[in-house]
Amino acid sequence: MFKSTTILAIKHKNEVAISGDGQISIGNTIMKSNTKKIRKLHNDKVLAGFAGASADAITLFEKFETKLDEFHGNLTKAVISLAKEWRTDKILRRLEAILIAVDKDNMFIVSGTGDIIEPDDNIAAIGSGGPYALAAAKALKKYSNLTASEIALESLQIASTICIYTNDKITVEKI
Repeated sequence: MFKSTTILAIKHKNEVAISGDGQISIGNTIMKSNTKKIRKLHNDKVLAGFAGASADAITLFEKFETKLDEFHGNLTKAVISLAKEWRTDKILRRLEAILIAVDKDNMFIVSGTGDIIEPDDNIAAIGSGGPYALAAAKALKKYSNLTASEIALESLQIASTICIYTNDKITVEKI
């Protein structure tokens, strides 16, 4: 598990949202508190967020953007191609990061071990605070009338009160 952040993606009520905290930690030290770990990609039709080493995540974002362009925004094909290359390339295979990618139709968690996970309930979370944010999002989705972006924000706020690697400098993007 990456002890570095919390990223949550949710599809709910015809809205897709992703949220991420801003903390960068090295060991037990907070190095930066207001970093943006989520992005809109491919003409703002894809949302992505990362957990893991910052330099590795930047490399991963660049590679993923290239795959999205190569497959004309087809998220499924881009994710599969990225996972194959990430798993087999000698340099990429050493990246210490994990990615969530979502568009209006699909949601994936992608790792360097070749995992491509499509969540059953349209909620995905990664990073050290991921389990806390995921539990909060599931409860909020089931028992509230909040929008996807409101759930994404509230879930990370809850995770930030529990996980020491997650702060309350939260960014939310939606499509």
